[in-house]
Amino acid sequence: MLLLKVFTVLLPWGLKRFFLIRFFKYEIHPTARIGLSWIYPKKLIMHSNSKIGNLNTAVHLDLISMGKYSSISRGNWITGFPSKTDSKHFSHQTERESNLILGEHSAITKNHHIDCTSAITIGDFVTIAGYNSQLLTHSINILENRQDSCPISIGDYCFLGTNVVLLGGASLPSYSVLGAKAMLNKKMNQEYSLYGGIPAKYIYEIPKNAKYFNRTTGFIY
Repeated sequence: MLLLKVFTVLLPWGLKRFFLIRFFKYEIHPTARIGLSWIYPKKLIMHSNSKIGNLNTAVHLDLISMGKYSSISRGNWITGFPSKTDSKHFSHQTERESNLILGEHSAITKNHHIDCTSAITIGDFVTIAGYNSQLLTHSINILENRQDSCPISIGDYCFLGTNVVLLGGASLPSYSVLGAKAMLNKKMNQEYSLYGGIPAKYIYEIPKNAKYFNRTTGFIY
């Protein structure tokens, strides 16, 4: 299987798509595309015009699902820990799913680390911008002395600045901005808001007529 994966990565896209569908049972729309990247979750769903660029790695996940016109640019490291294994790690979390769900017209830009030990759900028209952000769903539970994980949720029309950190249990509401270098470690509720700092807190309200919040296409010129 490893040799088949290596061989498939190096193929031109038309043949690569055929092999990914034929041998890995992935669901890839004819207009979707994957560059020179190592993308091998258990299940992959790519809807129309979704794309994955070069030099990305995505392994040990149950599922990656990409909505229409969504994109993962380049140099991203996306990992997980598959559910329903015999491993003692996370065995107490029987409902855990190692998923990355990326909504329509949403973008993960460059050189981010995304840990999907528990599910990460990203809404529509979201930008994970800049470089070197970390979305980390798992850590060590000090009280219980065991590996533990918790999902991360990002609503629609959110903007995440460069070099941010989201920890397990974090939730960013729709129509929100997380400022550069912020660290979000809990659930926020107020939409149309800027959050920032370590740990992140509410900074101020953003007008509802901000053009970013009213886009009909994801790509920004």
